[in-house]
Amino acid sequence: MKTRTKKAIRTTLPALILLFAATAGSNLLAGSCSASTAKSDIVATAVEAGSFNTLVAAVEAAGLVEALQGDGPFTVFAPTDEAFAKLPAGTLESLLKPENKGKLTAILTYHVAPGRLLASDVVSRESIETLNGQQPVINANGHGVKIDQANVIKTDIVTANGVIHVIDEVILPREESSARTEASYLIESAISRGVPLFNEGQPEACSAVYQMAAQGLVGLGGEALTAHEMNRLQDAMLELESTNDARARAWLMRHALDDVHASLQSRDAGEMMARLGR
Repeated sequence: MKTRTKKAIRTTLPALILLFAATAGSNLLAGSCSASTAKSDIVATAVEAGSFNTLVAAVEAAGLVEALQGDGPFTVFAPTDEAFAKLPAGTLESLLKPENKGKLTAILTYHVAPGRLLASDVVSRESIETLNGQQPVINANGHGVKIDQANVIKTDIVTANGVIHVIDEVILPREESSARTEASYLIESAISRGVPLFNEGQPEACSAVYQMAAQGLVGLGGEALTAHEMNRLQDAMLELESTNDARARAWLMRHALDDVHASLQSRDAGEMMARLGR
C-alpha cells in the first residue's frame, strides 16, 4: 500500500472522521458518553450490549477477562456475533478448546491496541500496533474504514478503560513460526501420540516417543529453550538410565515435557501481560 503524505491526510481527515463517526449509531451500543462519565469497563460494556456473546465467551476461554477489566486504556475492535458466524464451520469450536488457548489468545489480542484510539486517531493511521505484536492495516477512504478485511460499522463506544469500535468480521493475525512455537508443537504432538500408546499397554513405546521429542527439543537449542528448560530435559534423559521400568520411564519423560511446556506457556503469557502493561 502506498504511503499517504501528510498533506493528503490533512485534506481527507475531516471527511473521513465524519464518515467514520456516521456509522456509530445507537442501536448497538450507546457511544456518546465521555471517558469521564463511562462507568462500565470494556468487558462489562460488551456483555451489556448483548451483541458480543461470542466475543465475551472467547475472552473468557482465553483467560483475558481480568486483563481487559484493568486500567488500560485499550482500544478494542470488537467482532459481533454475526462476524464470528462468518468463520468457517468448526473454526470457533476448535479455538474454544483448552488445547487451542494459545491460538485463541493470539487472535483476540490482534483485536486489541494499547491506548484510547478514537475514530479521529484511527483514520489518521495506516496500521495499528496491537497487543499481539502484529499490525493490522487501516484503510480509510470515501466508502468507509477497514481494518484488514473487516469493515468498521460502529465507532467510539467509550468505556471506563478504553474504547470499542465494532467490526463485521474477525481479523486474523499472520501465522508466524518461531522456534518456541515449534517447541510447544513438538511437545503437544508427542503427548498426543504417547498417551494412547501408554493407555493401550505400550509404555516402552510411549517412553520412546517422549524421549525422541525431548531430543528434538534439545536440538532446537537456545532459540527455543532457556538454560533451565534445557537442563530439565537433559536431566530427565540421564535419569532414564537409572530404571528399566517402562511405566516409570514414560512418566519420567512425561513430567519433564509437561514442565517445559508449562514454562514455554508462562513465558508467552508473561510477554503478553507485558504488552498489556500489567
